[in-house]
Amino acid sequence: MTKKEHNVTRLALLLGLFSMLGPFTIDMYLPAFPEIVKKFDTTASLVQLSLTACLLGLGIGQLVMGSLSDVYGRRYPLLISMSFYVAASFACAFSSSIEMLIVFRFVQGFAASAGIVISRAIARDLYSGHELTKFFSLLLLVGNLGPLVAPVAGSGILSFTSWVGVFVSLGLLGMYLITMTKWRLQESLPVERRGSSNFVQQLRNFGSLLQDRQFVGYMLAQGIMIAGVFAYVSGTPFIYQNIYGVSPTVFALLFGSNGIGLIIGSQLVGRMAHRISEHTFLLIGLCLACISSSTVLVVAIIHGPLYALVIPLFFFVAAIGMTATAAFPLAMESQGNMAGSAAALLGVIPFLLGALVSPLVGIAGEHTAVPLGVIILITSATALLAYFLLIRRSTDESTR
Repeated sequence: MTKKEHNVTRLALLLGLFSMLGPFTIDMYLPAFPEIVKKFDTTASLVQLSLTACLLGLGIGQLVMGSLSDVYGRRYPLLISMSFYVAASFACAFSSSIEMLIVFRFVQGFAASAGIVISRAIARDLYSGHELTKFFSLLLLVGNLGPLVAPVAGSGILSFTSWVGVFVSLGLLGMYLITMTKWRLQESLPVERRGSSNFVQQLRNFGSLLQDRQFVGYMLAQGIMIAGVFAYVSGTPFIYQNIYGVSPTVFALLFGSNGIGLIIGSQLVGRMAHRISEHTFLLIGLCLACISSSTVLVVAIIHGPLYALVIPLFFFVAAIGMTATAAFPLAMESQGNMAGSAAALLGVIPFLLGALVSPLVGIAGEHTAVPLGVIILITSATALLAYFLLIRRSTDESTR
């Protein structure tokens, strides 16, 4: 490995740690859902609302932190947000009611958003074209370990302590990331490239991005698809454990194994980008998601065996890895001067839509997987529709 390759890998590992903070914040406490229901004597929907609050925080926070990072650089907003993350994590750990937990989960998600949006903005600061695709796939390789490791780590913590230990561990992780930001992360946005601190100008930046039909198409295609993943994240703890009767440890292994699907999907795009276009990979991923989600719905309706549900869910998650890796560089390619704001919009849609659909998974109770199948099929089909109406049509018009 050359020195340049070593530096690129080291940077990807570092930024990947920050992008992992989102999955860890979302997934690590999933095995504790049934325990939290009993602890606060509440319902599954209210516990899922704590996930919704976190997703809202992650979505809204990206809009704020992305804009701030375009104005003040990448490091300073990251340091401040990680400090708030530590405080919110310990506040979650010592919540005395489900309502308090929901509030602090929002704050925790808001703070964690900086790790996601700023790591991606840094990638765009440093790379473009196929190099950005390759680096982003490497970044996702690290970041996608989060869904793999987080539920397993949460299950391991629950084996010797309560759900409180999960949030204490997240607080300690935040302290480690503060140290990494302070001593290992260099500023990637020079002062001369920073935007205006004028709030009206920041709104104009968002308005300009939203008037770009192709950008909006990529934003919706990946955002709606990822919202389907949040439905999967919210629903599978109850589906696997309550319907199929698996233990928290088996659930963590089943859930984490789908992280392999994310990695396969993202790495396939990164390694083949010089042979197969990102546009082609995006379409393949959207079609695969439609097929696999249709299968999930059929299995849910007939209450098929566990393996019949796990396999199509694996391919559904792999499709997410493919579409996210392909759509991000396509959307960011022409947004060099507004990388933070563009990354924020690309990040906010999945979390806002995820916050909307997550509670719907449990609307029919804890003993049916049909709502999950319906939701991920709708999200997959809608994302494919966005591709044809916005991206494909805009591309066809520009070539005439």
